[in-house]
Amino acid sequence: MMAEGGLVNMETLQESFKKFAAYGDTKATGNEMTGKNWAKLCKDCKIIDGKTVTSTDVDIVFSKVKAKTARVITFAEFKNALAELAPKRFKGKSKEESIEAAYKLIAGKDPASVGVT
Repeated sequence: MMAEGGLVNMETLQESFKKFAAYGDTKATGNEMTGKNWAKLCKDCKIIDGKTVTSTDVDIVFSKVKAKTARVITFAEFKNALAELAPKRFKGKSKEESIEAAYKLIAGKDPASVGVT
C-alpha cells in the first residue's frame, strides 16, 4: 500500500541498504555498513553530485552518525546520515521533501558492479 504522495517503502530502502552493506563481503549480514560501502552507495545512487554533496561531505556525515568506537553504521544511523545530506543535495526543498527525494534515489537500487555492462 502506497502512502500519500508516493512515499518510499522503508522495506525497499532497507533492502537496498542491505545490498550495499554486504557488497564486496561474502560474510556480511547486511545489517551494518562500512564507510567504504556508504561512499559507494552515495556515489552509485547519485547522492554525491560533485557540486553540493561531495565525497568529503559523505565521509564527514558517516563519522558524525556512527557510534564513537564503531567502524560501521546501522540502518537507523544510515537514515540519520541521509537526513544530514538530503537538504544539501536538494536545496530549496523542505527537510521532509529532501529526505524523501534522497530515499527515492536509493530505494530499489543495487550496487553497480565495476566493469559489468
